[in-house]
Amino acid sequence: MADISLLPASAAIDGNDLRIGGCLLTELAAEFGTPAFVIDEQALRDRASRYADAFGARHARSQVHFAVKAFPSASVIRVLADEGLGFDVVGGGELAIALAAGADPAKIVMHGNAKSDRDIEAALAARIGYIVVDGFDDIDRIAALARDRTPVLLRVSPGIDSATHAALATGGKASKFGVPAEQVPDAIARMAAVPAIDLRGLHAHIGSQILNLDQFEAEVAALASVGEFGVYDLGGGLGVRYEQADVAPAIDDYAGRLVAAAHRQLGPDIDLLVEPGRSLVAPTGVTLYRVLTVKQTGRLHVAVDGGMGDNLEPSLYGQRFSPMTVGNWDAPAVLADLVGRHCESGDVITPDVWLASPRVGDLVVVPVTGAYCFTMCNNYNGALKPPVIFCAGGSARLGVRRETYAEWVGREVGLGS
Repeated sequence: MADISLLPASAAIDGNDLRIGGCLLTELAAEFGTPAFVIDEQALRDRASRYADAFGARHARSQVHFAVKAFPSASVIRVLADEGLGFDVVGGGELAIALAAGADPAKIVMHGNAKSDRDIEAALAARIGYIVVDGFDDIDRIAALARDRTPVLLRVSPGIDSATHAALATGGKASKFGVPAEQVPDAIARMAAVPAIDLRGLHAHIGSQILNLDQFEAEVAALASVGEFGVYDLGGGLGVRYEQADVAPAIDDYAGRLVAAAHRQLGPDIDLLVEPGRSLVAPTGVTLYRVLTVKQTGRLHVAVDGGMGDNLEPSLYGQRFSPMTVGNWDAPAVLADLVGRHCESGDVITPDVWLASPRVGDLVVVPVTGAYCFTMCNNYNGALKPPVIFCAGGSARLGVRRETYAEWVGREVGLGS
């Protein structure tokens, strides 16, 4: 029988079909088409609650802020806002999405290593909780644009080379993010001279898809060496399982280690913020594809109707996934490259993967695509961005509809008759 341990919590085999949130995948494909993002809504709510409870039980003055970049859709943000979460946004665009979804501005933090005047103005107008100062230019912009006392956090570069893909590491000494430790005293002095800046605390983030909890403790130690503040934002970065053999820390273990380190090195009388992204949403989502071609060349290529237009993680990070052909549960497996339809040799969802007797017309489900796949959707080769479907209690609802060709070319100028 197929291993469905990477699928969302509600996943269940039903004859030659598979249910997520009580909904049959064949029926979802028939109604909404493929490719499509499918979200187990209850699993999403449960992970949000697990995060809030894990930190709240250990530190009453804690806030969990979802990293909007992981799934920048008002449909997802609205669900997480219902569960009481705050949000971290990068720039005015993500802020606009969060506000449209009904997020509480007081529970929003704005990041960005290169914020524009427009970004700062949007944050000031919305009166968000904190603007994260990422460098000296941020100080100058806030000084020029703010009319009222503005709460900020200073992002410190902790100088930690994370054990993750280089494209996902953000805390090293050469990173474009944050202020290096030796420049922090100057940054603090500059902010102290600006009446409109109210420096409340420090922020750090060391990267994404991090599976070693020791590295988060090192991040806390780096912040402790800077000085004492009332607020510490420890970012996010906890990794998840993408393949059956992967091992990832549980949310509860992560919270336990992080809070213990914070109490030990920063003190118990602080506001503590965390910003989960991937670890909150990735396991709750899957991508549903239809097989278009099965071709034997030097290798067996199983090509589906999506690919790098809806999942750039293999191309950018070399991330592997664990796809499954739906319904062929007892069929013999073959070693194949699961590839996309785009005109690039690098359009490979996962190479060297075992697929159960793939045939043209089969549905393929790829687990753990709830983070960054929607984020990086694109129109390569004229691909239309897929819909987002929420499933719960046997009912499916559309969170984001599929893009149309009409709206895609509607931005072009001068096409009228």
